[in-house]
Amino acid sequence: MHENAARTRSWTFLTNHAHVLLCLAGGDQHTARELAIEIGITERSVQAILADLTEGGYMSKTKVGRRNTYTVNLDRRLPDPLEGGHTVGDLIDALR
Repeated sequence: MHENAARTRSWTFLTNHAHVLLCLAGGDQHTARELAIEIGITERSVQAILADLTEGGYMSKTKVGRRNTYTVNLDRRLPDPLEGGHTVGDLIDALR
């Protein structure tokens, strides 16, 4: 790999799913557009992630007027076998 390409390539330790959880775990209500801007992904990606996390039981969705609000399920176990002994709350606590 060319040296300049290696310097400009970006990556992160956390997935976009984790970023969405972290943003919502603070208790502030965000729209999909606000999350997309904060995380740096498309609004469509945020909507897919919200659907994944809701279907997986990692958060619940409540309709308030025309907006959806999300509540993170801090007691839900992480899905990966390596982290399965930990909860979403453990992850959020560790990253705060």
